Amino acid sequence: MQVQIEKQYYTPEEYCQLEETAEYKNEYRDGEIIPMTGATTNHNLIALNFCRHFPTNINNEDYWVFMSDVRLWMSDYRLYTYPDVMVVKGKPVYEGKGTNNIINALIIVEVLSKSTRDYDRTDKFKFYRSIPEFKEYILIDQYSYYIEQFYKQNNGEWLFKTYESENDILKLYSVDFQLSILDIYNRVDFALEEE
Repeated sequence: MQVQIEKQYYTPEEYCQLEETAEYKNEYRDGEIIPMTGATTNHNLIALNFCRHFPTNINNEDYWVFMSDVRLWMSDYRLYTYPDVMVVKGKPVYEGKGTNNIINALIIVEVLSKSTRDYDRTDKFKFYRSIPEFKEYILIDQYSYYIEQFYKQNNGEWLFKTYESENDILKLYSVDFQLSILDIYNRVDFALEEE
């Protein structure tokens, strides 16, 4: 006989309170708390490399870059999540009290892992598109030189581009900035992922 386990639902406030003392990060999806998987050293290096190279000022406009410890709130889907990297143009706009939850990400970078890549490419991208300021989505493979880039046009359509060579240059469309693939993958050891 199979035993049904009843799901427990939480309010956003309860989730935020639990997250303050949680040992591991969790995503909040419309009442459910979903544990997030841990990251590898390659995953962390890729996110850090992107952050290190992204300037805080481009063409006299300020940008803020946040790594995976700052949450993003999407009210349309009642979703809190921790993108690997978020870029905000101008000042961050916060949801609720404090400075934990941002709502105005311009660029989001996710480093793909085997356990999250399908979610990052589908539902998570759909959720991110509900953010009015969101204009560019970068998905970086941690197992090989491979990057997927989605960028929003003025008419609301999203275009798609890939980078598959270590000699490529990632050119952002939402800001005047480009970064070499080698800089993104600096010190990443693909052989570690095969073990």
